Amino acid sequence: MGSMDDVTSDRLDRALRSVSAHVDDTDRSGRLGVRLSRVSRPTELGYQRYTPSMSVVLAGRKRSIVGDDDQVWGRERFIITPVDLPVIAGVVETDLGAGFVAAVWQLDPVAVAEVAGAMSRPHQDAAAPARLGSWTPELADAFARLVGLLDTPEDMAVLAPLVTREVVLRLLQTDQAPRILAAIGNREGDVVAAATALLTERMAEPWSVSDLAAAVRTSESTLFARFRQVTGMSPVQYLRRLRLGEARRRMIVLGDNAAQAAVAVGYRSASHFSRDYRALHGRPPAADAARARGMLARGEVAIA
Repeated sequence: MGSMDDVTSDRLDRALRSVSAHVDDTDRSGRLGVRLSRVSRPTELGYQRYTPSMSVVLAGRKRSIVGDDDQVWGRERFIITPVDLPVIAGVVETDLGAGFVAAVWQLDPVAVAEVAGAMSRPHQDAAAPARLGSWTPELADAFARLVGLLDTPEDMAVLAPLVTREVVLRLLQTDQAPRILAAIGNREGDVVAAATALLTERMAEPWSVSDLAAAVRTSESTLFARFRQVTGMSPVQYLRRLRLGEARRRMIVLGDNAAQAAVAVGYRSASHFSRDYRALHGRPPAADAARARGMLARGEVAIA
């Protein structure tokens, strides 16, 4: 666990109080573009779709698996998701009293573009940034004031656009700037955004890397390099994760059997589907779906 200075810790404590007080108020959080969650005990790992956003843990710790990157993290870090990402995640630790509290703030491409355009030079490193970002006191203060608007909804219309731009500014001053810029379709992000959109919309089709590269008008080598840089996965890994996540959703929510779900998401072989599914979720498809439906009925499954 990384160290945190007193100022940053104090600002995140303030953010925790605001989020905890309004975690069930979807109207206020929706107006602010924030999704709030709180659970009282650890959860199983489950499939989630992360849209372009900033994910923050304010109490407790969670495990997030993005491609081959497997991290356990808490309030000392945050995650920037520049494009839609299929993620395996779950709560691994709760705090006494607070439980697990998290916020996911949707990135506004217009605000990012405006702030980036007005800056003399966003932060740039030669190396790709780490998957987890580190707080600065200035970023923590701006974020605390953003979620603090949950306490004064009458101020949102005037102050939210201003504080949003300040949060973006502070993010662009960290090593996560390349990921923030990728969310607005810059030169490097365009190819990845276009590719992930195609795979999401047409996941059942038999994609190859060459087909995908041709569809987004780039070379295979450029697509592969940029895709891994932005998502942490190869296009093939990304597509497999998408398919398995959607298949699980269909079995749990829609009641599809394993064969129906496999065909719906593009698997041509039932045995291949079962092997991939078990490798990711730890159980055969039918058994995992039945168990998940039972847990859901008892209120034991939480997405955080």
